[in-house]
Amino acid sequence: MSATTANLASDVIFDKIASMGHEQVVFCHDEKTGLRAIIAIHNTVLGPALGGTRMWQYASDADAILDALRLSEGMTYKAAVAGLNLGGGKAVILGDPRKDKSEAFFRRYGKFVDSLGGKYITAEDVGTSKADMEYIAMETDHVSGLPEHKGGSGDPSPVTAYGVYMGLKASAKKVYGNDQLVGKKVMVQGAGNVGRYLIDNLIKDGAVVYVSDIFEDQLQKVTAAHPGVKVIAPNDVYGIDMDIYAPCALGATLNDDTIPQLRCAIVAGGANNQLKDTSKHMQMLMDRGILYAPDFVINAGGLINVYSELEGYNRQNALSKTEHIYDQTLAIFDAAANEGISTLEASVRIARRRIEAVANIKTRL
Repeated sequence: MSATTANLASDVIFDKIASMGHEQVVFCHDEKTGLRAIIAIHNTVLGPALGGTRMWQYASDADAILDALRLSEGMTYKAAVAGLNLGGGKAVILGDPRKDKSEAFFRRYGKFVDSLGGKYITAEDVGTSKADMEYIAMETDHVSGLPEHKGGSGDPSPVTAYGVYMGLKASAKKVYGNDQLVGKKVMVQGAGNVGRYLIDNLIKDGAVVYVSDIFEDQLQKVTAAHPGVKVIAPNDVYGIDMDIYAPCALGATLNDDTIPQLRCAIVAGGANNQLKDTSKHMQMLMDRGILYAPDFVINAGGLINVYSELEGYNRQNALSKTEHIYDQTLAIFDAAANEGISTLEASVRIARRRIEAVANIKTRL
């Protein structure tokens, strides 16, 4: 366990929650189903907190808490930068998504979501599926991303991937002077739904694609569709010769060990919380001259997709709104350059300005 999570596990949980500005954190436990979950609501100034439910085998309870806190904070900024009337929230369920699921398990979780009275709206995330959302929806209306036959928007992954693709092209334009990806070597880390759809887009653009994943069955789906994609062992990801590193699995892959190994000009991927220590590792990337496309900016397509569902879903409208990620990413790069700050800080400032402006309006009312 790291020093950060060790401290979090002792007596500073409330201090951590307060320092990150969270409004509410709910610990969910049900002995009969084995459910253990954390729902973190970061900010609801712009609207209800919408964020997916992640299911993962965490090394410790402290790791799960920290992940929920960081992910929900990122959702606040994601919604704000994307111009959505949503707040930031996220939930994590502790368990093996390949073994520990059942109808009762997710229905019990749905009751916990419902107890928040609409302050938190959940959706699909890593380790959960549309079928899981159907079980949750049996107990609460505060769920999005339902299957199309249930009146929902279906899998948000294609839209998430499209937004990452837009952000990646904007990054190429910033670094290379144009957004053409023909011949560009892209390392996609993570062959889940988002990673696979991103690869589809990259292949169409003529990019040279590498892929890595810890699950062999996920890799087989990629290579079956695109035999020319080269599989890279997980430990070899960071040191290969590449133009763009696209992390699309779990977070914290940019850290003290991996950043010195990187041989790329751009980091642009779909994973959340890619920087293990945001300020330290952002600076390390800048020191190496690597352009970083903030994750919560370019992976906002999924959130845009489920938000569109709340308004009355139309896939083409969702894709059209997601396409604006290209311009938003370029605007953030320009703001960072003009203000002499990191791309991460530039995007956070944009998000906070919008939240503060709306909060002031509400206060005056």
